[in-house]
Amino acid sequence: MHAHTLDILKHEHNFSALNKKGERRTKLVLVLTFFTMILEIITGNLFGSMALLADGWHMGTHVAAFIITLIAYRYSRVHAHDQTFAFSPAKVGVLGGYTSSIVLGVVALIMLVESGQRIVHPHTIHFNEAIAIAGFGLLINLICALLLKDHHGHGHADHHHDHNLKAAYLHVLADALTSVLAIIALGLGKYYGWNWLDPVMGMVGALIILQWSYSLLTETSPVLLDESIALEYKLAIKEKIENDADNRISDLHIWRVGPGHFAIIISIVSHNPKAPEYYKELLKEFRYGGINKLSHITVEVNRCAGDFCIKQR
Repeated sequence: MHAHTLDILKHEHNFSALNKKGERRTKLVLVLTFFTMILEIITGNLFGSMALLADGWHMGTHVAAFIITLIAYRYSRVHAHDQTFAFSPAKVGVLGGYTSSIVLGVVALIMLVESGQRIVHPHTIHFNEAIAIAGFGLLINLICALLLKDHHGHGHADHHHDHNLKAAYLHVLADALTSVLAIIALGLGKYYGWNWLDPVMGMVGALIILQWSYSLLTETSPVLLDESIALEYKLAIKEKIENDADNRISDLHIWRVGPGHFAIIISIVSHNPKAPEYYKELLKEFRYGGINKLSHITVEVNRCAGDFCIKQR
């Protein structure tokens, strides 16, 4: 009897954003990116194009980032029900996205330094060959972007919060950007003699990639640091509880336990308290912006009687 009751009352603790199709497509993108990286690094050195070489090394760091993405997916899947974690390994994917954002930033800084050196010490550029390889690289990048975009923007609701997949998608977009800039720089260099534009485009690409890196960093770090929910959401929860009878909230903690999931611990004081399940139902039905973000609810109820309260759980 007790075992049956306990099963009903247990919370769901698996908040990992498992995305099997996204994982399979990331593997395919890894293979395509790896071989294109080898081609661009070799030909970038042979043909003297900084923009092409930067694109090749840029792809190399993305290969490492995609490996991080796949490791995070596998770890989350294998340890989905591991009791070692308080709320499942949901943040492993977020950590993968955070790590990838650091890699993006490092790539951008390296590109800035190398491009600056090429402005001071320009190299001879074989434009026709370099343009052909850059065009091939762009084609591969567009294919990879289409493979990842399908599940980055149009999958299950949890996939919208899959920072791991978003990181992989941003890496591919960064590759496509550097390929486009390389083609523009090489084309203008060939037809107008603007050889200086090759390293300048490398610097422009690096600055844009830095911006993407910062954007991903600001999305993932709050999850890793257990940042609370938005203030207006917190106030709306308080209003929902305190508008019911004479309830007052004495303590409220809300934090992120995974992509799109929040846990809440709430302490309620009332002269006419009800069972904790009553307040949980109030919060389960609660909507803010059309979304119920409270995935794990713990309620403590205190009965006020004169100057003291009697605690219930």
